[in-house]
Amino acid sequence: MCKVIGHCYTPPHLERRAIGLKVAEVQPTPNPNAIKFVIDRLVWEQPLSFFDAEAARSYPLASKLFTIPGVCGLLFLGDFITVSKQPEAEWASIKRNVRRILAGQG
Repeated sequence: MCKVIGHCYTPPHLERRAIGLKVAEVQPTPNPNAIKFVIDRLVWEQPLSFFDAEAARSYPLASKLFTIPGVCGLLFLGDFITVSKQPEAEWASIKRNVRRILAGQG
């Protein structure tokens, strides 16, 4: 059985992943307000999108990422997490905080 969040499906056994992830690479996307964090292992098997913190409240990792000022959207899929930011937010602080949270230090 899968849970539905918007248009994405997540198997129950993947709903709560342990934090302690290493960012292997940070890649730009065609959208200047989104960046892709490639992780050292599988994060989610199926697409899982969050467009606000309320939608992420049952997902500890997504909830923590939404505490970063300027973060306004998340996509988890395979071995990457795409983080979307508000246009006025700066990437330097967001990248630093994403890495900290993924490493389990946030």
